[in-house]
Amino acid sequence: MSAQVVRYEHRGPVAWVTIDRPEARNALDRAVRAGLFAATARFDADPGAAVMVLTGAGDVAFSAGADLKEMAAEGLTVPPPDFLPQFGRNAGSAKPIIAAVNGLAYAGGFLLVQSCDLVFAAEHARFAVPEAAVGRGAPWAAPLASLIPPKAALQLLLTGEPITAARAHALGLVSEVVEAAQLQERVQACAERIAANAPLSVRAAKQMVLTTRGLPPDQAFAEAERIFAPVYRSADAQEGPRAFAEHRPPRWSGR
Repeated sequence: MSAQVVRYEHRGPVAWVTIDRPEARNALDRAVRAGLFAATARFDADPGAAVMVLTGAGDVAFSAGADLKEMAAEGLTVPPPDFLPQFGRNAGSAKPIIAAVNGLAYAGGFLLVQSCDLVFAAEHARFAVPEAAVGRGAPWAAPLASLIPPKAALQLLLTGEPITAARAHALGLVSEVVEAAQLQERVQACAERIAANAPLSVRAAKQMVLTTRGLPPDQAFAEAERIFAPVYRSADAQEGPRAFAEHRPPRWSGR
């Protein structure tokens, strides 16, 4: 992993992945992109990490997107499908991934936020898809119209203008807006709360939301029941009620 520009650290059961190029507004150059793929794979295989948090160094930018200087030097035309991690498409994990947006999230930074399971944003965070202003495309934004109202998605795509964290929260792109000084503490608390829950139940819940979105109700219920059937049959499904009856914390085995 590109340790110089992408940091991976444990905070209890939570893996914090930090893009560390604050002098370049955490732009996603080749080294950062490789580091993000490596960090995500490491998290997926890490038995000590139940939740991953993705953030940027400093308090200015989560990420300003692709490194335009590098892009111009290389004459990049159509980016390959694996140009950037897109959680749920070419990278990711069955375990939850949270974005802690500590500043602007533009272009590729917006892409990363869009594909996270939960998004916590500092009050000063800003979100934009400015590709139209630099003559580029945003095919990666195809899921956006299913995450926020289509007209709001079109406004972002057609104008390239940023929106505030409060506006992003109102649209449903952001889970919670937090004072900047409290962002990491609040995200860590949420991640630890998730990590304390039964891992099979958590992963099934994530899978259900991702796979049933847009399905007709009958199909959605059938798919949800298929996803949760192994959870009901697991040892943890017996451990939870037993721990409650015995007035003790559950000891999850993930089986």
